[in-house]
Amino acid sequence: MADWEVVIGLEIHAELLTKSKVFCGCSTQFGGTPNSQVCPVCLGLPGALPVLNRKAVELAIKAGLALQCNINQYSQFDRKHYFYPDLPKAYQISQNELPVCSDGKVELQMGETVREIGIQRVHLEEEAGKSLHAGDSIMSAAYSLLDYNRCGIALIEIVTEPDIRSPEEARLFLEKLKTLLEYTEVSDCKMEEGSLRCDANISLRPIGASSFGVKSEIKNLNSFRAVQRALEFEVERQKAVLAAGESVLPETRHWDEAQGMTFSMRSKEKAADYRYFPEPNLYPLEIEPGWVESIKAELPELPDARRDRFVAAYGLPIYDADVLTTSRDLADYFETCMQEVKDAKLVSNWVMGEVLRWLKAHGLEAAESPVRPGELAGLLRLIQENVVSNIVAKEVLAEMFASGKPAALIVEEKGWKQVSDSGSLEAMIEEVLADNPGPVADVKGGKTKAIGFLVGQVMKASKGTANPQKVNEMLRDKLQVK
Repeated sequence: MADWEVVIGLEIHAELLTKSKVFCGCSTQFGGTPNSQVCPVCLGLPGALPVLNRKAVELAIKAGLALQCNINQYSQFDRKHYFYPDLPKAYQISQNELPVCSDGKVELQMGETVREIGIQRVHLEEEAGKSLHAGDSIMSAAYSLLDYNRCGIALIEIVTEPDIRSPEEARLFLEKLKTLLEYTEVSDCKMEEGSLRCDANISLRPIGASSFGVKSEIKNLNSFRAVQRALEFEVERQKAVLAAGESVLPETRHWDEAQGMTFSMRSKEKAADYRYFPEPNLYPLEIEPGWVESIKAELPELPDARRDRFVAAYGLPIYDADVLTTSRDLADYFETCMQEVKDAKLVSNWVMGEVLRWLKAHGLEAAESPVRPGELAGLLRLIQENVVSNIVAKEVLAEMFASGKPAALIVEEKGWKQVSDSGSLEAMIEEVLADNPGPVADVKGGKTKAIGFLVGQVMKASKGTANPQKVNEMLRDKLQVK
């Protein structure tokens, strides 16, 4: 890529966490029987009039504030016309020239550099229905079925400036955006349920050029990994086209996850004519500054501020603070545990390590953990009090997840209390020394690192119950090593 610069812009749709749809009272609950959560308004039947959901506007404002946008006092709804089977009115109520929010930014930490990605706009609109394709993909489907349950669900569309310069940066931006939307409880961001979706526009231009190249729009991006992979493929495809002296065509392309390729869907030679005009059945939206201020006052501590506080207040490394604050639930889990265990690094290591590993393996969020923060704190106190070693503590935690029993009870039932008295350790140490003459000779010859091996052998013999510090001390005494 020495001769070309990558230019990427993203369009993200996020379903808002409202109980009813944006212009009617139908339920937004996921997974209902097809076409059971509909009414004349969201089906677009003649004479049915929309009524704006105040909560949807509040959440759109929240998103704008989290994205450092201007909240526009005056905005307007428009009809966006296009014909597709999952859009029963043949138009979508959206916002065109006057969105709720505009001119924001997201800051990304890229190594030692902070990259600023501009947010062009955040506008409010209604969701279309869902097409269920009979086949592996839309490209090969023999027919499609339509479920209108999603018609009319409240959406925000977030449009970035073309500021993103690599596929990896696009993925990191989406991860940061997801964190912001979850922290503020604007959206649950469940990509598997379609509540967070992304289309990507990508082009290449000569390094140093100010004008943009011809862009391709990529659709069917169902995960952050898919976004990065699709953009990486498209970079190489466009690079090859340009290297051959040909022109990149303006088109919409479909990402095929199985094949790891994009395919042309339709040309974009002409700009889409959506024939926007103001929605005649809705008044323009006037947002009072006092309402915006009250929403701002209710915002939680956002991820960057929380990360910085974790570093300053708890003395955590920036890496730990970054990991812990990627999820509001995880950050809450850590801080609740910290109320009982005043050792930030100990708590951080266990939450980031064993707890997070178990949760990921079972597809759970921190808020769904069967081991609550207070229960983890109970285990960590046993470590601090030398009742169990770190090795045994991992076994205890696994048993806590499996059985729901508290740490102290498991330790008692299993006989896993740490052995620290010299008399109980003496025989095991003597046996290890007798069975390992080589490492013993190494230690006596000045290679003191071999003591670590001998400690490990005692820990193995004791099934992890020996106090490693006490074992280390006794081995040094016996081998006359300071």
